[in-house]
Amino acid sequence: MTQEELDALMNGDVDLDNLDEEVQEEQQEETQEQQEEYEDKPIDLKNSDGVYPPPATEDHQVVSQLDEVTKESEEKATEILDIMDEISNSMMDNEEHLNTVLEFLNHHKEMFEKLSETFPNIKTFSDEKSKIDETILLVNKSIENSQNASDNTMMAMDIMQFQDIHRQKIERVINIMRELLKYMNRIFEGKIDDSKRVSSAKHIHGDTTTENVVEEDDLEALIAQFAGKS
Repeated sequence: MTQEELDALMNGDVDLDNLDEEVQEEQQEETQEQQEEYEDKPIDLKNSDGVYPPPATEDHQVVSQLDEVTKESEEKATEILDIMDEISNSMMDNEEHLNTVLEFLNHHKEMFEKLSETFPNIKTFSDEKSKIDETILLVNKSIENSQNASDNTMMAMDIMQFQDIHRQKIERVINIMRELLKYMNRIFEGKIDDSKRVSSAKHIHGDTTTENVVEEDDLEALIAQFAGKS
């Protein structure tokens, strides 16, 4: 309302009945404009890239896909842990065998040391002792590498435990989505059976286009999917 209209109203120069009618007419015109503007905009299911959303088929069921991810991840993680366990056991067996070889070499080393002391002029004894010393160094290095491999395998198995934490997070997301679905089903639940409802028109007066109009069969299939087992 302008200042002039306000002054006229205060001075009693305005007919309040006519003013009320004018206000109602303005509101009706504004409502009609908004309605026409809304009707001029056809329903378009395309996204910002101009692509329709994927169909609600089994391949695109979100919860089903996430269930498969958690199941397959758990199965593969179990397989990996089993393989790592076998590797760790093999490393322990190798270490045990190398210790047996090391014990044998140390025994022969003592023997050649005594022979070298008893027969210092026989060079073969001292040469054999030197070869045994070199072999002992290699065996000790192999034992050390085996121990490191076993430690690294155990560390990897500990890290793989985080996979179970990730699985639990995904399962929590799945449960939240399922609860949301149940909540949505409760909100849209009606007291009238769908078979007793009057069928809706495919095109209503005022529609400016027939594109992107959902067919009745497609709509019923979509509703059936949302109202599926929770």
